[in-house]
Amino acid sequence: MTVRTLHVLGSPVLRQQAAAVPKVDDEIRRLVDDLFETMRAAKGVGLASNQIGIARRVAVVDVGEEDPGELVLINPVILERSDEEETAEEGCLSIPEVFGDVTRPARVVVEALDRDGRKYRVEANGYRARAIQHEIDHLDGILFLDHLSLIRRQMLLARWRREHKDDTGYTKEVEPESASTD
Repeated sequence: MTVRTLHVLGSPVLRQQAAAVPKVDDEIRRLVDDLFETMRAAKGVGLASNQIGIARRVAVVDVGEEDPGELVLINPVILERSDEEETAEEGCLSIPEVFGDVTRPARVVVEALDRDGRKYRVEANGYRARAIQHEIDHLDGILFLDHLSLIRRQMLLARWRREHKDDTGYTKEVEPESASTD
């Protein structure tokens, strides 16, 4: 397993529609392992392959809950969304230190392939449902900022540009030993 470099706001791959995975093979399983390793090193609860520069429909989620615990989402499709919605603060490993309140369905039913290429369905509620939707958005080239009001989005983007005006690129190294212990 390898901790990969994260792509951050401004990287074109974050806005790409990820391509479907035609077959789950050893390369895809290594990608899944690297996603989990990178997500954990960066202290996240989900990570999509776009965020490490690979526009394939692969994401992982682990919000620390049991049953089923870690979720591998290869070619995920949301089959059902509840009418009930919840609003909560979201952040993103690709937009560090930027947060905003996002409203999403409180419950989803998702169909995906697991790391062995077997199709499965999972029903998720609350925080897990939010994390799944956030990662599937990434695979569709959508950032959590896109769910905010225009004024809030512009304000956060202006702050991001000010704080990152001296950055030389659109990637960020993840170093596990320097990651916060929150």
